[in-house]
Amino acid sequence: MEYSFFTLSLLVGTGFIAGIINTLAGGGSNLTLPALMVMGMPADIANATNRVGVFLQNVAAIAGFRKAKKLDNSDILPVVMPSLLGGIIGAFIASYAPVSWLKPMLLSAMIGMTLLMIIRPALVAPPEGTVPFKVSDKPSAWLALFVAGIYGGFVQAGVGFILIAALAGTLRYDLVRTNALKMVCTFGFTLLALMVFIWNDQILWMPGLILAIGTMLGSHLAVKMAVKANPNHLKWFLFVMTVCGSLAALIS
Repeated sequence: MEYSFFTLSLLVGTGFIAGIINTLAGGGSNLTLPALMVMGMPADIANATNRVGVFLQNVAAIAGFRKAKKLDNSDILPVVMPSLLGGIIGAFIASYAPVSWLKPMLLSAMIGMTLLMIIRPALVAPPEGTVPFKVSDKPSAWLALFVAGIYGGFVQAGVGFILIAALAGTLRYDLVRTNALKMVCTFGFTLLALMVFIWNDQILWMPGLILAIGTMLGSHLAVKMAVKANPNHLKWFLFVMTVCGSLAALIS
């Protein structure tokens, strides 16, 4: 595979924008997956290769949220475990399931989140000062995180919205801490998915690492934006991204 200035710019540029979108909301893979497929990758190889950028983007975001003191260690393990269990299942499905399954799952996630934001916007943007629940107090949250893990292990695009629905909607975290925990969950099941994809030799490392340069830069900037942003602005950014994600899934 040849790397022209255009392809390098495409990967870094789309990665940068996707890093911002994924950190503040979700759906950045709606940009990066088509960019990888434009280079001639089959959908399954693009899906696997995309995880390299997502994984390293998560590393950058987690470091940023930790530095800003928006990520509490006591919250991590209870939230991550169900998503990891789901991620293992989803990654194996992704390696062996027909590629035709990707679009219906992506479309369902995007439209579902958009409707949720329209019908019950407060559900995914709790009022400031709301005290979060523990996972042990909300069995529905465990199930929601498990399902998010399955989806995230299967196809990355749009998983951020499902995690936001679980973390903000069910456990009632504010959007900044929701995004911080979302990146930890995504880190976990993306790592598991990468292992499965590496085992099946489905990753093209060079474009994946080039893409990761952009996603890490975008994620680093997005953390700074998230910490300083007005919560209401974050809510509207999330809504716009759900609508854009739905349209992208419909026309792709």
